Amino acid sequence: MENNPWFKDWFNSPYYHQLYFNRDEQEAATFIDALIDYLKPLPGASMLDVACGKGRHAYHLAQKGFDVTGIDLSEDSIKEALLQESENLHFYTHDMRLPFWINYFNYAFNFFTSFGYFATRREHDNSIRTIAQSVKPGGCFVMDYLNVHYAEDHLIHQFDKEIDGVNYFITKWFDETHFYKKITVEDEALHEPLIYREKVAKFSLGDFTEMFAYQGLQIQEVFGDYTFGKYDVKKSPRLIMIARKK
Repeated sequence: MENNPWFKDWFNSPYYHQLYFNRDEQEAATFIDALIDYLKPLPGASMLDVACGKGRHAYHLAQKGFDVTGIDLSEDSIKEALLQESENLHFYTHDMRLPFWINYFNYAFNFFTSFGYFATRREHDNSIRTIAQSVKPGGCFVMDYLNVHYAEDHLIHQFDKEIDGVNYFITKWFDETHFYKKITVEDEALHEPLIYREKVAKFSLGDFTEMFAYQGLQIQEVFGDYTFGKYDVKKSPRLIMIARKK
């Protein structure tokens, strides 16, 4: 494992949350509502939200009466998530590459491309293993990832964004194996601009099918967007996989 991987600092930064998570809460809530309608979990089902951030999706699921646990690498995010902890909502600072509870949950979720960040395939395999082990036999895992081909075709290479007086200058590019993003933050509160970099692996449906199968997970359904449209390798913005543990 890298000593100080890029996501460790960036995910703990208030700028990360300002840039990404003050965005469309409604879209996230609508997607989760549709997902629960599709999955039809039993009342009180146990759920794991992997890479839960500040817990906004976990909170939404707990409001529906499910027993929800969120884990995330970012201590700052979990500190904030813990403010909404309740009898059926729990949070832990945890690295998804390391084992968590075994054969415990009915469902596990990984939302909004919260995967693909690590330096090696082994670390990604370890993360899938953690998730597979955490689910009971017959349990379900849902992963929501970007669709590589769509992302390549629709990449906007440079743009900037102003949020509450903070300027974000964003540059994106890709090579054969990864998508990259450089984010320059200009804020009057800073002595000089901050620069962050993101790197996300180009995993295809074939890659995930293989990674999942290796850990005893079998993909049952694949959707291409948050309204559960059919997955099309060129036209779908998302790759949403629903897998069962054998």
